[in-house]
This record gives sequence, C-alpha cells and structure tokens, in this order.
Amino acid sequence: MTYPNWLTQRAYVTGNQLALSFDEDNWTFAEINAIALDYAGKLAHFGITEQSRVALLAKSNAEAVFVMYGCLHIGCEMVMLNERLAAAELAYQIKDAGVDQVFVDAKLIEKVSSAKPVSFEQLKQAEPAEFNLMAEWEKDRTISIMYTSGTTGQPKGVRQTAENHFSSAVSSALNLGIAPDDVWLCTVPLFHISGFSILMRSLVYGMGVRLYDKFDASSCAEELCKGHVTHSSMVGVTLDQVLREIEQRELRVSSRFKQILAGGGPVPVSYLQRAEAHGIQVLQTYGMTETSSQTTTLQPADAKTKIGSAGKPLFLYQVKIDGANPGEAGEILIKGPQVTPGYIGRFKERTVQQDGWLATGDIGYLDAEGFLYVVDRRSDMLVSGGENVYPAEIENVLMAHPSVREAGVCAMADSKWGEVPAAFVVLEDPQMLEELADFCRGKLAGYKVPKLFKLVDELPRNASNKLLRRELKKWL
Repeated sequence: MTYPNWLTQRAYVTGNQLALSFDEDNWTFAEINAIALDYAGKLAHFGITEQSRVALLAKSNAEAVFVMYGCLHIGCEMVMLNERLAAAELAYQIKDAGVDQVFVDAKLIEKVSSAKPVSFEQLKQAEPAEFNLMAEWEKDRTISIMYTSGTTGQPKGVRQTAENHFSSAVSSALNLGIAPDDVWLCTVPLFHISGFSILMRSLVYGMGVRLYDKFDASSCAEELCKGHVTHSSMVGVTLDQVLREIEQRELRVSSRFKQILAGGGPVPVSYLQRAEAHGIQVLQTYGMTETSSQTTTLQPADAKTKIGSAGKPLFLYQVKIDGANPGEAGEILIKGPQVTPGYIGRFKERTVQQDGWLATGDIGYLDAEGFLYVVDRRSDMLVSGGENVYPAEIENVLMAHPSVREAGVCAMADSKWGEVPAAFVVLEDPQMLEELADFCRGKLAGYKVPKLFKLVDELPRNASNKLLRRELKKWL
C-alpha cells in the first residue's frame, strides 16, 4: 500500500488554504509546497537522497518547517533532535542514529559543531540540484525518528512511519471532528511527537498551523481570544498558566476556539472547572513517542465522573492491561497501526511488539466501563513542564562523578513545572555535594538537573538490592 505525497496532494486539493502562520507571515499550502520543493533541491545539493538519514536541530520556526517539508519531498528519514539537550546527549544520538548529515539552526550550531553540520543559512544559500520527487510513500516508510529515554536511562531512537502518522491523524479526526477553517495553535516543540504530529495533521486535514517558537502564556491567552485558532496542545502546567492570564486580564475566549488536548499526566479537576468557566473544552490524553501521539482521550462529558482517567482508546486502537482482571493494575499494552515498528541504532534488534501488542512499561488499570487510568508513568518517570525525565538517566550521570558511591532520583512537586527531579546521594567526600549541580549541567539538559541534592548514608533497596525510588519520595 502507498500514500500519495501528502504535501503535493494537499497543495493540489486545497492549495489556497492557510497552511502555516509564524510571527507576521502566512503561507498557503501551494506556497509552502513550492518552498519545500526548493529546499528539497538544496538538500540534494548536499547529497541527500531518499536513502539518506539526516538529523535536524532547530527551534520551532517557519524555516524548520520548510526544511522538514523539503525532507518529505526528497524522501529521507528525519532524526528530530531536542534543542534543550546538552552537547554530549546530542552527540550520542547523532552517533547512534548513524546520520549522513546534520542540519542545524545557526543559533544552535555550537551544540553539534563536532558533527560538522550544515547550517540552515548554508542550506538556504545552496544552489538547488536535481532530485527525485517522492510522488508516493510506502506505508512502512520511516518519516521521523525521535529519541526517548527508557527506564535504563539509555535513549532509544523510535521510528515513526507514514502509516503511524496517518492512522494517528485519522483517529484524532474521528474523535475531534475536523472543519475546513480549523487552525491549530502549536506552542509545543516540533522535535516532540506532540508538535510534529500537528504538522502531520495539517497535511492530512488541510488544517492551518499557528506556530510559536516557544510557549508563552500571555501570547497563548491572546490567541485563544482573537478567534484565529480553534485547537491547541498543552500540559497541565501550561494550561494553568494560560488560564491565569485569562483570569487576571479578564479576557474573553473566542467562541470559535474549540478544544485543548492535554497530555503529560492527569489534569487537576480545578483546572478543568476553570477552563469550562471560560468556554474551553479540555480533553485529557495518554500517548507516547512509540504510539505517534495520543492513544486514549477523555471526553469533556466524562471528565467530572472519571477524574484522573486518560479516557478510552481512539477508534483504530486497542488497550488492555497485561495479566490483570478488570480494575486491577498492571502493565498497559497498546495495539494499532499507530504503534512504531521498532527502534534504530543500539536498540535496533529489540522487539517492540509481541503478537501485535506494545508493552508500554506504564502501569495502569481499566475500570468496569473501559476507561484507562495511568497509575505510574513508565515506572519512575517524572514529567517536568511537559518534558519526560527518567531518573535512571540522571543517576547514570551522577554515578560518573568520582565521589558518588550511590545515587537515587525521584520526582519532587514543583508549583511552576509540576514536577522536578530530586537526587539522594551517598558520597565519599560530603563536601562534593555542592559540586554536583555544576557537574550535571555539563552533561544534562537544564530541566533534567536535580533541583535538590540531599546527602544520605544509604539508599532504600529491596531484597534483590534494587533501588526503591518510591521510598525516596517519602523522604522528601
């Protein structure tokens, strides 16, 4: 099975529709298609073909979208690099992915200088070369690759195919409905599945995207009131900040604005009530990089009676709890065409699906009516401002310090970010405690650096000597 090139097809079907808005500029699908064709030729100038794998490091701006869409035309695989990562983390992903070339926003070039990148400015000035336009896409063609950390602390490169993205977009449309004048406010990063999936929906639906380079509560609140956007994606902490802006400034949300998809964990019922008071529907979701965005969604009508639930599976998907009776907690298993076929690099040989089911590593349960409740996000993972943070990854960095004998990391509640990491350490030299934050900053993204370092004599462990992170939370 093949799909027609989504960008070419969209420009042909509804070429005059709004495709992208950034700052003061707007582009239709026909205009953005022409720009993408030019960028595809520029990529070919640097030897990029449909057999290539490239890494992209950029902020969320129009130029980044042009480069991504150029990649769609030429048919290469895109490794989406997180601009917030430290240079050492980026170097690991670039090496693991075995990319042919790194393309980078000039503002970020120092982070990947050792990879001999091509800057977007160099790409823009290049003379276009001839290339083979990918008129059709095989359903199993890998479009994007995103790195996600596991409980081992080692990041894994997750493949997302044309079928993965298409089924995700279609299932979301069957759930939300679509209209010709829909415009999605995108303030989440394009290197995350939450942001990139908005671009994919845009091409499949013919929907406009109002893009911001980063989240800003004031601007978001204003966008909801102008009447130019209809949907947005947020996490609990950003939803709260937008609602505060609306309340403090006594703004009126446009009747044209429809829904907010909220991920990254349950949204407090008080937030839902505040949003409802301003005519905003909030749909809580559960998904992951391996499922190409949302898998379950809680409808607004059920939000008050199913507090804490992530809802029911979208139409094309199935969810079950491994080996558990109804109401009992166990590992969440997911099945459907949105599930990744596998990883790349060092985890390439790891089996992702067993009899078609993806074992998520998350713990949850289904109630009698089939609503999913996520008890623990991938065991000990914490969500800080919408970013997934894995304690084991931080512990691995801390253990590299010569004075650290043991290290344990857990989530600590934070009024601004929801959760932040806290570290408990056993040290050879207690005076080294003050050095640990600086030691981590050179090796981890800022949001992964623990906000609390506590010196202890020993860490809590079970009979098998396994670290009990749940006990660490009690110590807080």
